[in-house]
Amino acid sequence: MKVSVDIELRDIPGQLVSALTPISELGGNIISVLHHRDRKTQRGTIPVQIVFDVEESKLAMLLRRLRERGITVVRVGTERLKEAALVLLIGHIVRSDVKELIDAVDKTGFAEVVELFLCMPAIEEKSAAALTIRAVGKDELEQALEILEGITRDKGILIVRPIEDELLA
Repeated sequence: MKVSVDIELRDIPGQLVSALTPISELGGNIISVLHHRDRKTQRGTIPVQIVFDVEESKLAMLLRRLRERGITVVRVGTERLKEAALVLLIGHIVRSDVKELIDAVDKTGFAEVVELFLCMPAIEEKSAAALTIRAVGKDELEQALEILEGITRDKGILIVRPIEDELLA
């Protein structure tokens, strides 16, 4: 299970290693660590975000071990949207109401548009957009892409779907 944890560390040597050690001891695989040493909290601690994979049955023990080490756990979140795809849109995207495209995916309840990058050279020219869509599973991601294709077809917007092997994990 992929987990994201926000913690606060005291500004003394060894604190980051102390926070990462229990993850390793319990067989977790660290994906990323954002250590914001230059941004202290009001309490004078350093905010750190750690994303890792760990067996669900070990999460409670891991959190307990962090707290036993004096590490403040601010937030724990598990990833609900596990599948992702990047699609490209080409056409009069802004004039055709990009909000409608996003809302159609978001209102499914099983998928969301999580990123939008837009290139609009001029009002009357065609624009291009890259959308990242995340969904709870592969089937739901496919349904979201089909919904998006239906709307873009009606609006005369070209959609470039990912090749199967390029689905983001």
